[in-house]
Amino acid sequence: MANQISGLKRIYNAMGYSLKGLSAAWRHEAAFRQEAVIAILAIVLAYYLESDAISRILLIGSVWLVLVMETINSAIEAVVDRIGPELHPLSGRAKDLGSAAVALAIILAAWVWITLLWRLFR
Repeated sequence: MANQISGLKRIYNAMGYSLKGLSAAWRHEAAFRQEAVIAILAIVLAYYLESDAISRILLIGSVWLVLVMETINSAIEAVVDRIGPELHPLSGRAKDLGSAAVALAIILAAWVWITLLWRLFR
């Protein structure tokens, strides 16, 4: 097991893989780009709002979760597409479940933003 990478080298490699994944999501996934732009705008807005730290964490965290779910969904789609182009019920189910995860995250983000903005501006 002398070839096993550990410590700081492993963390450095993992960071490189993560950046490569984010770059791939940006280059190949239109939905990720759209959601990332919205997330950036929402994060900037969250810092300009007169809200407490917990509200700001909820506002930012909810849009961040959308990006996390979209990245996972894209990974699922890439693996399914790699397996083969033929239609299969399990392949469709995997893609639909990934899409559902993104939709649920978007609903959560909308709920958080509407609730906190309502509380802030009423």
